[in-house]
Amino acid sequence: MNNTKVIGIDLGATNIRGAIVHGSSLSAIVSQKIKSDGAVEDVLNDIYKVVDALLQTDKVAAIGIGVPSVVDVAEGIVYDVQYIPTWKEVHLKQLMEARYHIPVYVNNDANCFAVGEYYFGKGSNADSMIGLTLGTGLGAGVMINKHLYPGFNCGAGEFGLFPYLDNILEYYCSGSFFNNVYGLDGVQVFDDAKNGDAKALGLYKELGMHIGHAIKQVMYAYDPQLIVLGGSVRHAYAFFEQSMWQEIKTFVYTKTAERIRVEVSELENSGIIGAAALYYDSQL
Repeated sequence: MNNTKVIGIDLGATNIRGAIVHGSSLSAIVSQKIKSDGAVEDVLNDIYKVVDALLQTDKVAAIGIGVPSVVDVAEGIVYDVQYIPTWKEVHLKQLMEARYHIPVYVNNDANCFAVGEYYFGKGSNADSMIGLTLGTGLGAGVMINKHLYPGFNCGAGEFGLFPYLDNILEYYCSGSFFNNVYGLDGVQVFDDAKNGDAKALGLYKELGMHIGHAIKQVMYAYDPQLIVLGGSVRHAYAFFEQSMWQEIKTFVYTKTAERIRVEVSELENSGIIGAAALYYDSQL
């Protein structure tokens, strides 16, 4: 099934990136800068340019699109898309299918990460998996019984909004932690940690404790077989791995803590791959 050719589209804040996904391989990536402050039709036309360019090279079975927003998955309607103010309610699936006459699948970008990781990454042998995206914020996608579970309102896995300390989990469990709590630039802290700076390493130890707490919340909510870490913060895993596991081991159910697997994503272009994988998940 995952040998079928599918277009994957990753709609970001400033660019749309797309490719034809065939098995575990990608075609050349087509990128288009978007008019994020433009009208609804302006951004749609930018998406069309990417898809049109890809369809010139090959035939595909479907199109998958990942967007940073809440999605009515059944109808393919996106609401309040981050960074694109005019996209309050866009019937993206309907518009795309009317233009291209092939199935279109639309979902939240964190869900795309999870389903992509399941089909093409560390989750391939798991029955249940949570994909945690540690970037500017904290997002998650939920795979249960080998199938994506987006929730009734596409809100399953919003662990970042759980109350935590004096704020929410996302405030402490993301790349924004350093600025939120200490007013520091996260990139600089990362560079300092790579150079062995004691202060930076101490900050990562603290971040790891918070991430470990977030993982425990995931375990209480879903008891998954596997958690895969994605997002830019995963590149610093070596700096927070130990403190993260120290916190995980305080989980009330000790056997669960012993059995949980936590892996770091190695997928390149996970947004594109995950969007295409929406098609594969739909075939179950």
